[in-house]
Amino acid sequence: MDLLASPAAWAALITLVVMEVVLGIDNLVFVSILSNRLPPEQRSRARRIGISLALIMRLALLSTLAFIVGLTAPVLTLPFEAPGGADGDAVFDFAFSWRDLILIAGGMFLLWKATSEIHHTVDPQPTHDLLDKKAPASMNFTSAIIQILFLDIVFSIDSILTAVGMTEHLPIMVAAVVIAVGVMLVAADPLAEFINKNPSVVMLALGFLLMIGATLIADGFGVHVPKGYIYAAMAFSGAVEGLNMAARGARRRREGTAKGAGDEGGH
Repeated sequence: MDLLASPAAWAALITLVVMEVVLGIDNLVFVSILSNRLPPEQRSRARRIGISLALIMRLALLSTLAFIVGLTAPVLTLPFEAPGGADGDAVFDFAFSWRDLILIAGGMFLLWKATSEIHHTVDPQPTHDLLDKKAPASMNFTSAIIQILFLDIVFSIDSILTAVGMTEHLPIMVAAVVIAVGVMLVAADPLAEFINKNPSVVMLALGFLLMIGATLIADGFGVHVPKGYIYAAMAFSGAVEGLNMAARGARRRREGTAKGAGDEGGH
């Protein structure tokens, strides 16, 4: 009740919900691309299961906050020798925590997955149209869920550590996670359908996954790239692609109008 009556608690909840939704974009794009490789009748179910697993994962991690915070403690230290100029070589200890190792593994997986999906999309061998509902599935349901679950773990740890850094109240964290995942559930099908119907957007989304994977690896090695830069670049690219789509639509309408006028003239 004290939290419900506290303006600061409501401000923290709203801020955390926005942060969780923004952080969930990466997860949602991956789920959308992966689910579109399944048969049409399984896609929506895979998205719901994948996002529900993300919710379960995050709530489970929230119940073990002490363990999650402990993931930032160094568990592996490697010596690193760097040229020191006139003073000779300098030796540094490069420390990795479990969080760093998980981010590096997740980033490498994203790079591999995005690269393989790009190859699948631009493979010069004859393939079925992306919009062909009768095209055979290129992935089975179990494989898709396992891959979604693995990325859920990576994104969930990053999400929970962000929540821990923004508030100390567990109910606020739980409420923010539930609301953010609810938004993801609502947005999953429309986003996946939009990606599936626009092949150029598929390539753009895969480029986003490559960038996110590289960012996760850099973060794991201690090079923090502000998320604002990443999402600003994604928003700019999305705006440019939106203009391209509008231009293509206008061109098709002009061609349709010209063709209609030509048919009438022929009669």
